[in-house]
Amino acid sequence: MLWLLALVPVLAAIYVLVLRRRWRNALRFASSFHVTDALGHGPGLRLHVPAWLFLLGVAVSIVALARPSATIMLPAQRGTVILSLDVSGSMRANDIKPTRMDAVKDAARTFVSVQPRGVRFGVVAFSEAAFLVQPPTTDKSQVLAAIDRLQPRMFTAIGSGLLAALDAIFPKLSGEAVGSAKAPLSRASQDQQPPPVAPGSDSSAAIILLSDGQSNQGPDPLDAADQAANLGVRVFTIGVGTREGADLSFGRFSFHAILDEATLRKIALITGGSYFKAGSAEDLRRIYHSLGSRLELQRENTEITALLVGAALGLFLLMGVLSIAWFNRLL
Repeated sequence: MLWLLALVPVLAAIYVLVLRRRWRNALRFASSFHVTDALGHGPGLRLHVPAWLFLLGVAVSIVALARPSATIMLPAQRGTVILSLDVSGSMRANDIKPTRMDAVKDAARTFVSVQPRGVRFGVVAFSEAAFLVQPPTTDKSQVLAAIDRLQPRMFTAIGSGLLAALDAIFPKLSGEAVGSAKAPLSRASQDQQPPPVAPGSDSSAAIILLSDGQSNQGPDPLDAADQAANLGVRVFTIGVGTREGADLSFGRFSFHAILDEATLRKIALITGGSYFKAGSAEDLRRIYHSLGSRLELQRENTEITALLVGAALGLFLLMGVLSIAWFNRLL
């Protein structure tokens, strides 16, 4: 199709010939007024602008026929996002009103609701172990129902929460259940493990992990972060709570629940994600909206024919408007 661009200089030559013919015809008139009238009002460069716009529009149209493509940022209409939510006992703390758990669930529901269609969401809950509460699905109602069912339990196993989320994204890498909270991906045979890739290079999947950061059970969270990095999966961590924390009691036991940010920052750094601090329910909502904009855009090689067709139509429209405004005619 690009060979058709040879028509552009041909059309330009025709335009020059037409101008010369008009000039010869104009010389037949007896007065300069008639010459000016024949050539058009306001001769000079302005006289040729509509013609240039027409030729440019033709060239752009021909390029559009060749169906060009380019790598550009586009809204992602597919992908997998796993919400890995801390449901440990410390999430009962009320330093975020009404409680950390209630604020997390409310913000998670908001985040899922505003995401575009086609994104697959999964939900992992972790406390002393990690469980896939909702396998990845595009059915938002199932995801919202899974979030509503979450209830605080005991202990915190952040590493298990990460590994369970990875299992949900790459189910073929592990043939065993995640409920034991050991190291699901490490059980896979060596030949099942894909070669390591650059951290954060997988733009089709991401994990959003919410926790108060006090891991006291299961595998090392940083080892789990290394596995996520090797698979190219970004982990966005959100620290839930305040530095002052809150007092909690379970029967005879009581403790002070505070936000430990160091581990969550390291997880985000290792995987190419980002860490966010959530000190209130409103902070959580803002963070989720920020994550939405990060997760919606990705680089894709896509056909840009429609963009060029729109540009060509714009050039032809501008040509017509200027021709009529300046000369009361087209070209």
